[in-house]
Order: sequence, then C-alpha cells, then structure tokens
Amino acid sequence: MTDARSVLSEQVSLIITVKVDMLVVKFEIFPLKQDIQKKIQETRKRFCIEYAQDLSDKYDSRDVDRLRKDDVLVDGYLEWRHFVVEDTLKMIDESLQWRKEFKLNDINESSVQKSLFESGMHYLHGYDKEGNKLFWFRVKLHMKDVKMLTEKKRYVAFWLESYARREPGIPLTVIFDMSEAGLSCVDMDLIKYIINCFQVYYPRLLSKMLMYEMPWIMNAAWKMVKNMLSQDAIDKLKFVSKRDIQNYVDRENLPSYMGGTDPFKFSYPPLPDDIFQNPISETGQEDDTESKDDDLEAKDTLEPSSPTLRTRNVYLAQDGDNEGSIRWKGSRRPTVTFKGTSLCISPNDELCFGHREGEKRCLIMLNNVTKNQVAFKVRTTAPEKYRVKPSNSSCGAGKSMEITVSLHGGSLCSPQDRFLIMAAEMEPCSGGGSTDLAQFWKGVPKAKIMEHRLRCRMLEGIKSALSPVTDRSHKMETNGYQDLHPTLLQLMASSSRLEQKMDHCLWWQKLLTVLVTALTALGFSALYIQYTGDWPF
Repeated sequence: MTDARSVLSEQVSLIITVKVDMLVVKFEIFPLKQDIQKKIQETRKRFCIEYAQDLSDKYDSRDVDRLRKDDVLVDGYLEWRHFVVEDTLKMIDESLQWRKEFKLNDINESSVQKSLFESGMHYLHGYDKEGNKLFWFRVKLHMKDVKMLTEKKRYVAFWLESYARREPGIPLTVIFDMSEAGLSCVDMDLIKYIINCFQVYYPRLLSKMLMYEMPWIMNAAWKMVKNMLSQDAIDKLKFVSKRDIQNYVDRENLPSYMGGTDPFKFSYPPLPDDIFQNPISETGQEDDTESKDDDLEAKDTLEPSSPTLRTRNVYLAQDGDNEGSIRWKGSRRPTVTFKGTSLCISPNDELCFGHREGEKRCLIMLNNVTKNQVAFKVRTTAPEKYRVKPSNSSCGAGKSMEITVSLHGGSLCSPQDRFLIMAAEMEPCSGGGSTDLAQFWKGVPKAKIMEHRLRCRMLEGIKSALSPVTDRSHKMETNGYQDLHPTLLQLMASSSRLEQKMDHCLWWQKLLTVLVTALTALGFSALYIQYTGDWPF
C-alpha cells in the first residue's frame, strides 16, 4: 500500500467528489504541514527571483517585506490556488501591483471622496451567526458612472484594507442587498472588481456572500458575473430572501425591511462602525471589586468615543487563580503565529474551545522579540465567561510566556466573543511590578501600543482544534441527507411552482397570438373592402 505521506508530498491538492443519488460528498485533501512550509519557502524564493528583481516601479517595498516575513499571508495565497506555486505567483504579482496602484499602505479616510461615504453604498456593521463581520453592499444606491469608477474602487478598497488591518485573519460575510435594485444599478466593471478583491487581493477574507432578493430581471447579469467566479467563490455564494436570511444572520443584526430589529442607519460623518475606532481609551475606568472565585483583578471598561456608536463594553479579563505560572495539562497549544512589532503571538486568529473538560482551556503563547521588557494585558468582551492568567503582566527581553484562557463554570464560548491583547515596549528603567505596570499603562502613548485580536470558536462534536494550516490535512466537507432533505423539498416545491407559472404564461402567449392574428386579419379585410367594395374571400 502506498504511503499516504509520500503521496501527499508529491501532489498539490486533491478534491474528490462522490455523487450518491442527489447527495454530493466532497473530500478535500491538502498537503501536510511540513510540505506546506516547503511550498511557502519555494513561493518566496521564486517570487524574489522571478518577480521582485526591480521593486521601484512594480511593488511597494512594504508589501514585499511583509511577504518575506509573514507565513500566514503566503499560505493564504497558496491555499486559494490549491498549492499550485505557478498560479500562486501570478496571484501575488497581481495583488501587489494592485496594492501599489491604490496606495493601500497609506490609504485612510481622507483618501476617499466624502460623497461616497455619504451615499451609504458600502459599510461594515453587525455580525453573522458565526461571528463574522457583515460588509453591506446596497446595490440600489449605486448608479453607473464611468468617471467615478476609479474612485468607487478606491472606496471599496478602503473598507476592505481597513478591516484587514484591524481584524487580521478574520473573514467577512458580504451581503449584496439587491432589494429594489434595477438594471440601471448594475455596473459590471465594479462587480468584476469586487469579485477580484476577494478572489485575488484578499485571500481568506471572504467567509460567504449572501445575495439578498435578487430580482429575476438581473438573471442575465448574474450569468455574466458567474463566469468570472472560480468554483471556490461560487461555493461561498448563498441566494437568500427575507424568508431564510435569518439562517445566516440573527434578527438583531438585520434591518426591519429584512425582518430584523436592528435600528441602525448608516450616516456620515463620522464612520459609525467601531471597526474604525481605536478601542483603547486614554485611561480606562477601573473597578476594584472582589471576585467570588478568585483574587481581585481590575476591570477596565471601555466606552465608545462617538455617541453614534452602538455601545459595546470591553473588560479586562479576570485571573483564574493566584498560583504561579501553570501549564495546564490538556490545554490547547497554538501552532500558527502572529508576528508583531514587540510580541509574536500564537494563535494567529482564534481560540478554539470544546465541550469536554480538556477543551475548555486554551493557551496563548507570547514571545518577546525586542531587547527590552514588554508589558501586556488582555481584554475580553465577555469577562463573566472567561478566566485569564496572567491578564496583566510583562515579558522579559527575548523570553516567552504562556497565558491560560479557561471557560468559567458551565459557560460556553460564542463566535461574538473577542479577546484583545495589548502590548508596549517598556523603558529599561521600568520595573515589572503591578504598581509600575499601572503607572506605565497610564502614560504610554497610543502609537506605541501593539494590538492583536482573537475571536472564539466552539468546536462541534469530535472535531479537533488544530490550527488553520494543520487542520487542512484532515479537512472533509460533507452534507448529510438530513440537512439536504428540507432544502431539496423546497427546491422541488419552487420548481413545481415555476413550471405552473410557465405553463400559465405559455397559455396566455398562445391566446394573445391568436387574438393578434385575428385582429390583423380583420384590419386587412377592412382596408380591402374600403378600397374595392368586395370581400377578399
């Protein structure tokens, strides 16, 4: 029998589709972790040799430096191109040229025309059921204008780039709101550009795309759009209506015309979404109250800086106990690393919790990459659920530290839960005691604070909490009969209704044809009688 390890090291990516009656089961097999690392190194080496010889005109040097250092970035390109290095290089080349063309490393609010913000065509607001941010496209507010196409592209790029900086590694759910939209609102050039943003420029950024209430008159335009999409992108598309959009987004995150209860209305200025506001206030409110289970730890409450923001309080997580540095047996150890200016942090994007005892604790690994001591603290949006040890401390120069995050009591994690790790380099004279840290955080400038955000994910059943890279070697996507049965029944019912309507339309078409033919014949007969005085027959 052939060794699976040797087979996977030779092949790039394999997708097997098995059809059983109307059930489609897809198995997607990816290379092993060590083979992925080889692909990353090969991609970097070939890109530097074949594409990056002359950086002055083609790319922004900051993008090239990031490509050389960030494994997760290169891995994202490779995964989207099924680990085919040749295709990945072309994708990176196109992406980096686009980034330089729109000057994305320097883009900010002032780079975009004010009228585009005021139109409310695009904005970030709310979350789906998986905890992904919602990116709204209000199609009816868009009018095709060739002169404004470049500015509209920059407008879209601003939102995506700002989110990617703020929430690295966390995908978006896009809602194409096509209610009340007509053909005059369809701009194929802009649609193609938006598709390229998710297919080429921002790999891994798209979670799914919800096409809401697409009018039948836009079917022809949609067929053109579909031809531009890869199969991976098509798989992420979901056509929804007011009846079933709540399968993906809760009511509290939907506007009233979609059957929701969210009163939010986009207005500008200012940018109303908290994704563009700095969540760190100059001095947080500290409440020194005693915890029931643990020794006391200050709660640092953050209030939004703008009154237009919907209030979301973030607190300093509480310590679980006062024992020394503990390495919990059974805690989940991360393998993918975020490389920051002062700390390398693992995991890169999410903490995975489960229902079993050994799955209720996760480790956050910190590695100080500076020559000085680095102070850090951890905040969470759900302090009543989690215990963090340590939540406010410092890490010595060149040293590593583990933070244990555990679910408290019978709490379960939610996709909306977030953790924020803040870190800042300390001066050599600063100490590491709690008093010194409290004074340090009061005086540290915002510009010197490094931030890294983590979301939470609850594992289902016996799925392992492997990292995004290692988990792909075990990835299998299966839709069961139980899930497909209601959908198939709905499709069959819709198909039956459409057939009835088509038959009805054909009957009317035949009737109208007969009537038009009869009227035409009568008209010609009347003219004939008028000029000749005799019947034509």
